[in-house]
Amino acid sequence: MKTIKFGTSGWRALIAADFTFENVRLATAGIAGYLKDALSDTNSPIYNRKPLVIIGYDTRFLGKEFALTTVEILSENGIDTLLTERDAPTPAVSFNIIKRKTIGGINITASHNPHQYQGLKFSNEKGAPAPPETTKIIEQKIIELQEKQCKFSNSFPSLTKYKTFDPRPVYFDQIKKLINFSNIKKAKLNVAVECSYGAGRGYLDELLKQAGAKVTVFHNELNPLFGGRHPEPDADGMAEVSKFIRSGKADLGLGMDGDGDRFGIVDKTGQWLSPNQVLVLALYHLKKNRNWSGSVVRSVATTHQVDAVANWFGVRVYETPVGFKYIGALMESEDIIVGGEESGGLSIKGHIPEKDGVLACLLMAELVATEGKPLTKILKDIEKNTGPFYTSRINIKINPETKDQLLKKLGSGIDKIGKSKVDKIVTIDGFKFIFDTGEWVAFRPSGTEPVFRCYIEVHSEKRLKILTNNCKNLLKI
Repeated sequence: MKTIKFGTSGWRALIAADFTFENVRLATAGIAGYLKDALSDTNSPIYNRKPLVIIGYDTRFLGKEFALTTVEILSENGIDTLLTERDAPTPAVSFNIIKRKTIGGINITASHNPHQYQGLKFSNEKGAPAPPETTKIIEQKIIELQEKQCKFSNSFPSLTKYKTFDPRPVYFDQIKKLINFSNIKKAKLNVAVECSYGAGRGYLDELLKQAGAKVTVFHNELNPLFGGRHPEPDADGMAEVSKFIRSGKADLGLGMDGDGDRFGIVDKTGQWLSPNQVLVLALYHLKKNRNWSGSVVRSVATTHQVDAVANWFGVRVYETPVGFKYIGALMESEDIIVGGEESGGLSIKGHIPEKDGVLACLLMAELVATEGKPLTKILKDIEKNTGPFYTSRINIKINPETKDQLLKKLGSGIDKIGKSKVDKIVTIDGFKFIFDTGEWVAFRPSGTEPVFRCYIEVHSEKRLKILTNNCKNLLKI
């Protein structure tokens, strides 16, 4: 196959096409090579540490078997492993890396992707997604193994010897330090939980029960096909929960994706809230109700309503490229209250530098319990100070042969999009054009499809329609 590439959140590929046992062995051998070099490097943060790696997996087809394959290769390279006793959410794996002081972790997951996909995610000793400088080394190690035509022993995964552990106890203890369970208990919340057939079952629902909430659970059974849908808690993925709430059977809907690192929130009205809105609510809550100090970090494609709330409370804003690994890296080095991105990733101060959908959901439950209002009402209150924000994300199909021309066009210094005057251009990830009104659009080319991802933020629904058409016209050549 062509060489393995790590994207914004690990390596993902179609099962049986590129994601095969042989290629998992190859990817793991690359990681083992990187770790062995780091263990003997006096400048490395894991120099001379105990060679122990945590292995996890989600509910996808052959998840445990692929995980055991990583155990096999790491063991052959002199690296000990601890395998989660069952499928486990990414944030639980990440926190256990920190708590158990391991040199890293491998999680077999394709997150919210369709069931045909599987993935491998490598996290460093801080529980954070491996940064680009690390994955580049791993990719080079893989290329070297391919050039040597390295062969692996094809032992059957179920015959691999391994040690298991339960990641829940220490993770639950951590969550109870971060979330005010007593407030949730006093509010007597009635919550609907969408597990999406994923690894978050037995985590979010169980924590809510321990907090004293009444819980109704959807899709908490094992189903590697995810019921024929994407395991993503977007508006479609949370549709059953929305219907349940609109019938008056719950006060709040909370959901996770396949590996529990993304969140989905449905208000008491049955309305699904975008991750942009949830990040705004999180910052508002942690400043107003908890009086936390520090800064906020968001990706370049995330709402500027975060900036408006930050300005209201006198909070500094950091902007990063798309990908939570960049947000997580900043959370390691700076005093950050909350970090998040428009695609559904969020973490807070004192927690892991990784997305945590379980935590995000519980934080919203705490906010509802603390203020005694629906989330949409709280958002309306926030808008009185920030003004309204309307966001959209669309994929604009292009002719693959025109990609370079379009990139050149976007980088040539555009001063107007439609009738909107460009005041500032941000190029840390793609091209972001900020208008003199404070509205903006951003373009990022997909690395895998002939499309440009277009992000739009305006102050009215009418403007949203206008700029959507303007962006589509801009990409015509």
